[in-house]
Amino acid sequence: APHEIEYTLTFFSDGLVPADQAANQQVESTAPETPEESQAPVEAGPVSSSLVPSGSMELAAAREFTVDYYEGGYAVICIHGTDRYLAVPAGAQPPEDLAEDVTVIRTPIENTYLAASAVMDMFVSLDALDTVCFSSLSADSWYLDVPKRAMEAGEIRYAGKYSEPDYEQIVAADCGLAIESTMIYHTPEVKERLEQFGVPVLVDYSSYETEPLGRTEWVKLYGLLTGRQEEAEAAWAAQQEAFSQASAPSTGKTVAFFYITSTGEANVRKSADYLPKMIELAGGTYIFKDLGDEDDAASTMSMQMEEFYAGAKDADYIIYNSTIDGELASVDDLIAKSPLLEKFKAVQDGNVYC
Repeated sequence: APHEIEYTLTFFSDGLVPADQAANQQVESTAPETPEESQAPVEAGPVSSSLVPSGSMELAAAREFTVDYYEGGYAVICIHGTDRYLAVPAGAQPPEDLAEDVTVIRTPIENTYLAASAVMDMFVSLDALDTVCFSSLSADSWYLDVPKRAMEAGEIRYAGKYSEPDYEQIVAADCGLAIESTMIYHTPEVKERLEQFGVPVLVDYSSYETEPLGRTEWVKLYGLLTGRQEEAEAAWAAQQEAFSQASAPSTGKTVAFFYITSTGEANVRKSADYLPKMIELAGGTYIFKDLGDEDDAASTMSMQMEEFYAGAKDADYIIYNSTIDGELASVDDLIAKSPLLEKFKAVQDGNVYC
């Protein structure tokens, strides 16, 4: 359907020179770094000389965060090798010589603004919704029943989407933490504004985990922040058990996972993404075996329908990503997205899922 999109273009002119001088002058680019570049891992100094180490959190699959414990109930969290946080227990104070790049989070967290929607499921499994005060999704946007009911009952309030939060409402409630996805780096001024108002911001990188269990192990981090460590260990154990039961030997059946964009392209998962790995664990074979770079942070890519047809037409099963594009009521709804889909083997065999 026709719709309007507003763009803001920002021009950086410090490095510009008149055209007649450009041939004789090498201009150094002053363009800002991309989120990926600005988040490159750096060598970090000590958090504080007064903190005494007492151990580290054991992690089996997660690679995008670490937790080091210190005497007195303190914990240092490092996310994506760049962002450092100090979890300060109730009644304690941060050390006076705390490194400038370390963000203080007072635990257990209270009045949280949860803008990373994928994290909500972990709070549900921890029985920690009482620590969430605000959501970046409205009640009718939630796909999880528990937060949906909590919002309908007024226990969790809508405080604006991640790019346009209601600062006044968040600050007035003495928000203890804003949990954002990496989408926040597209609007860095929001993160800066929240921090200026005294609201610590934690950026969740669980979507960067390439192993399915790695994503779920982030429940341990949120168990630490909410004071639900025992519940976190129980949730993690349940995920490991489900993981072991779901794993199956290869059936040789191939699977395509995608959705059709508004421009008519097929958006697919890259081969190194966690979803193709889940397909393989369940005994299937992802139809695109060598799509994308193993080290590329982006998990998806779009391709022209003709290219998608050539690579996926013989897949035994196709799964339509209705999380992004909305559920389909019938195969006819799917074919309406693109007539080419009618020629797919899975469509002709009736092996189509959302």
